[in-house]
Amino acid sequence: MIAYENRLGKIDISEAYLSKLIGHEVTSCFGVVGMVPSSNKQKLLNKFYKSEPLDTGIKVLGNTDGVIVELHIVVTYGMNINAIAASITEKVKYVVKETTGITVNKVVVKIDGIKE
Repeated sequence: MIAYENRLGKIDISEAYLSKLIGHEVTSCFGVVGMVPSSNKQKLLNKFYKSEPLDTGIKVLGNTDGVIVELHIVVTYGMNINAIAASITEKVKYVVKETTGITVNKVVVKIDGIKE
């Protein structure tokens, strides 16, 4: 839970919310086929869902000073991986800053597969 206080009061933001917010943005990026579970817990939970949850393959660490986001994705064959990673990085930083006011210090994009 990331908590901070401003002039309006105390704000609590869960890592689950950030993961789903980021997951929605990443899966809508051009060239991204899907997400890959990043932990054994996510692999186990995905077996119970009919569709892939938005928070699959995402780790969010940090506090109000800034967060670090780690993504595990599958990309389309023949796409420029550097361009996809740069696009994802900028989109994640922008969306998190605009939605929550929290700065993203680092985005780590790990390509775990290529699909045609």
